Amino acid sequence: MSKRYTVSVTAGAERDIADIIGYIDASDSPQNADHVLDGLLAAIGKLAELPERGSHPRELLELGVRDFRQVFFKPYRIVYRVAASRVFVYLVADGRRDMQALLARRLIDERTE
Repeated sequence: MSKRYTVSVTAGAERDIADIIGYIDASDSPQNADHVLDGLLAAIGKLAELPERGSHPRELLELGVRDFRQVFFKPYRIVYRVAASRVFVYLVADGRRDMQALLARRLIDERTE
């Protein structure tokens, strides 16, 4: 039987999800917003089983940071860190954004708290 991890979503990641869903709901349709929300929550839920399967964000590797991993519900990136038996989701963002500054600012700030 595989190890189960406890998954925690930070307040910042919760805001990210709410902003994404609110934008889709207002600019597209409530049905598409529900679809994206379901997909994001499913991807986050799967982190309880094999969080190490996620890749390291390229933008952070370029900064020498290997503490974080990512999984996708395209085009969205879910960035998280594994610590012992816990998974902390720090960022949920549209991967088409300028991720370098966003990742560096959000994740390096989170790591130092």
